[in-house]
Amino acid sequence: MLTLLGAKFAAASAARGRFGFIWPIVATSALALSGCMPATTAPLASADPADPAAKVAPARYRSTIAPYSSLRPATPAPWRERNDGATPPAKSNQ
Repeated sequence: MLTLLGAKFAAASAARGRFGFIWPIVATSALALSGCMPATTAPLASADPADPAAKVAPARYRSTIAPYSSLRPATPAPWRERNDGATPPAKSNQ
C-alpha cells in the first residue's frame, strides 16, 4: 500500500516538474511545527493561576436547603374522621 502511494507521488511529481513535490513536504512540516507553538498569545491569555496577586471572584456560601420549611404538623390529625371524610357516601339502593 505504501509502495503504491510512493509510486503515485513520484509519478505526479514527474508530471509537475522538479519542484512540484516540495509543497506536500512544506505543508506537512508546517503542520508538525505548529504543534510547538503556544496555544494562546500573551494578550489573549488569562491571568497566571500561580500568581498570588491575580484577581479572582470572591467565594460565597449559598445554602442549598435555605428555603426549606417543615410541612409536618405539630400534632397529627385524628385519622378516623379524616378517613370517614375521604370515603364515598354509601349507596341507599343496595
